[in-house]
Amino acid sequence: MKPIATRHASNTMDMTKGPIFLNIIKFTVPLIITGTLQLLYNAADIIVVGKYGSDNALAAVSSTGALINLIVNVFMGLSIGSSVLVAQSFGAGKHKDVSEAVHTSIAIALISGVIVGVFGFFATRTMLEWMSSPEDVIDLSALYVKIFFLGSPANMLYNFGASILRAVGDTKRPLYFLMFSGVINVIMNLIFVIGFGLDVAGVALATIISQFVSAALIFICLLRSDGPIKLYIKKIKIHWKKLGKILAVGLPAGIQGSVFSISNVIIQSSINGFGVPAIMGGNGAAANIEGFIYNAMNSVYQAAITFTGQNFGAKEYKRIRLVAFECVGIVFGVGFGLGVIAKLLEPQLLGLYTNKPEEIAYGMVRMNIICLTYFTCGMMDVMVGMLRGIGRSLIPTIDSILCVCGFRIVWIFTYFAAYKATGAAAEDCLRILYISYPISWVMAFLVHLFCFIVFFAIAKKRGEREMEMGEAAG
Repeated sequence: MKPIATRHASNTMDMTKGPIFLNIIKFTVPLIITGTLQLLYNAADIIVVGKYGSDNALAAVSSTGALINLIVNVFMGLSIGSSVLVAQSFGAGKHKDVSEAVHTSIAIALISGVIVGVFGFFATRTMLEWMSSPEDVIDLSALYVKIFFLGSPANMLYNFGASILRAVGDTKRPLYFLMFSGVINVIMNLIFVIGFGLDVAGVALATIISQFVSAALIFICLLRSDGPIKLYIKKIKIHWKKLGKILAVGLPAGIQGSVFSISNVIIQSSINGFGVPAIMGGNGAAANIEGFIYNAMNSVYQAAITFTGQNFGAKEYKRIRLVAFECVGIVFGVGFGLGVIAKLLEPQLLGLYTNKPEEIAYGMVRMNIICLTYFTCGMMDVMVGMLRGIGRSLIPTIDSILCVCGFRIVWIFTYFAAYKATGAAAEDCLRILYISYPISWVMAFLVHLFCFIVFFAIAKKRGEREMEMGEAAG
């Protein structure tokens, strides 16, 4: 049963029909722009404190990303579960199931936002100490993260709401909302930091104000939507069967994201362990630049999840194979192309974030390794998206824990530790640390690809058997 076409569904996309390549491009371009704008607004935080803040403000803000992601990612993974459930139900034309999934998702967003906010606010200082954050940076870092987590309910609401819209092919309205809230973020940054001298606290306040604006916009959008994704405030509640399906996909995704963050926290701790703020600042600036490449590749990952989910719900198995082929090709082109551009312009790009030559030099050490290999991370993520789109979320989580996180942790405590103990220069030690990234991406991609081939074949046989039984019964 295919989705029912309606006159109010102009913002949705039926991914079970039409040219796959063109529809993927149509779907991903607004996502890429959305993510790029989001990163630009985040970069504004780094740039403003790097150029106008106190001496250690850049290190304080840029070194908190791994910790924030560690706490947030478990619940953000649930938004992936929501997206898959909505996409599969929409693809199958089960609009009642779509509606229940939407209201359950919003309830989860509100509850998880409060939980993340409270935990993050009170656990921040302790976790920064575990990460070996230097004494001259930790107070500013703790202040930034505590204020950031006050905006967690809004952050969760926006991301869950955006995942619902993406599941039915609407990637434009989240873009418009982010453009508006992002402009507010930049303006508030300049006012709070330059005008009022609030330093780290200023960029954190600007961030949460913009998050509440974007959350309000997406909430109103769902309230005013037509069709199965329309939100009714009185109907916001947990539908337990839908929660179970969301958890089945989203919880492994969240655990994977958090385990990824644990490995990144360990890497950040290794960077902090040098005790040099310039290394922390340079690493943070480089990671921020790489985020633009990752954002573009992640948009293809989102397309892989959604296109696979809708076609899986509609039992269009031939199209799923084409989705896999097209997404891997697109993410390779995007990742490699942007990586080359970033590599060629690395000193200029890093110079946007900091005026300090030593921070630029340390940032280039990271970019020299990551930029030309980052496309392998995108290919890895696409295969994860394909597996999650067919409802197999636990498999890529296990694969990633072993091939990515486990490998990096072993690498850090063995080869990297031994190399650092030789007294080698900091630049050489950092190269040894960063090389663990591309090695882990390639390993994980190969394992994910094998698992997709196997489990897609199983799902296809099961689906075809169910169709035959349905036809026989009819």
